[in-house]
Amino acid sequence: MNKIKLSILVTSLSILSLSFNTLAKEHEHSVLTKQISSKSAIKLAEETLTQCETKGYKISTTVVDLSGQVLAQLRSDGAGIHTLESSRKKAFTAMSMKQPSGNLMKVIADNPIMQPLQYMNENLLFLAGGIPIQLNGNVIGGIGVGGAPNGNLDAECAEASIKKIFQL
Repeated sequence: MNKIKLSILVTSLSILSLSFNTLAKEHEHSVLTKQISSKSAIKLAEETLTQCETKGYKISTTVVDLSGQVLAQLRSDGAGIHTLESSRKKAFTAMSMKQPSGNLMKVIADNPIMQPLQYMNENLLFLAGGIPIQLNGNVIGGIGVGGAPNGNLDAECAEASIKKIFQL
């Protein structure tokens, strides 16, 4: 009986050892990242639409994941058709550059040498209204808003929505 228990223990330890070795190699060759879920992206887009519509703004809002892919996109009734694309690009810019798109607009305006940045990628748009979505200090996506009377108002709607949905 003891030989059987010892054999089972040795076999179990061998399997565990192989598992840990496999996990170590997997960890060496891969990266784990956290990003906004589809459900949270939809909630965030809906809340942003509500925040802006309450103020009388007809806007579009887009939420992107860490690869810049659209997870949610909504447009208010009567919002300009151009606002769909501007909100997507603002979201992409904020996520990609890990800061509000309005900050980048100011950097480019204040530093002419930085102006080529705006042509670096066709998905970038250096206008206010894009906010990186952060959780525990890590960017997990981006949200963009377009259509309010100015970009700072777009950004205010996005920031208020992030605070409400993520309870910050």
